[in-house]
Amino acid sequence: MKKKLIVALIAVLSIFVLAACSGAGEQGAAPEPETADTVTTASIVADEEAFINAVSADGSWIVATLNDLTFEEAITVEGKFYDDGDSENDLYRKIAAYAQDDQRNITDRYTITAPEMIIKSPNTRFQAGTFVGDIIVEVNGFTLYDAVVEGNIYFANEEYQKSAEITNDSEVTGVIEVQN
Repeated sequence: MKKKLIVALIAVLSIFVLAACSGAGEQGAAPEPETADTVTTASIVADEEAFINAVSADGSWIVATLNDLTFEEAITVEGKFYDDGDSENDLYRKIAAYAQDDQRNITDRYTITAPEMIIKSPNTRFQAGTFVGDIIVEVNGFTLYDAVVEGNIYFANEEYQKSAEITNDSEVTGVIEVQN
């Protein structure tokens, strides 16, 4: 019995050693770099400069604020980001203007103030905070989710407006229209 246990233990350890060694690829060859198009981690920001970097084309697919932010110039949200995978169905961008607890209950909501926020990232969601200014949508799939816009939402064309969603728990104080 003791001999069988030792043989089994050696077999299991051998498998782990082989698996660890096989991860390096061919002997002497450097591992191939990944070819991801975008960064897929969340960006948690506390100041205006970090926010602008996070919503840029080189930013993150989720941008979460830690406090209120105020900008003197327009904010541009751009780039293609993928939630899970790399198909067009996985395109997704989220601006989370809120804090939450371990059970995902919203514990605080933040305000982002700017003259305009121009949305150029497909399927961008602004969630659970307040945006003070106008939102200009130049892409399909914009969502306003449990949020407030103290201003207008303008769509660059009718297609973008039809693809948008403004949930019932959201509020827009101005107009929602196609801007010609």
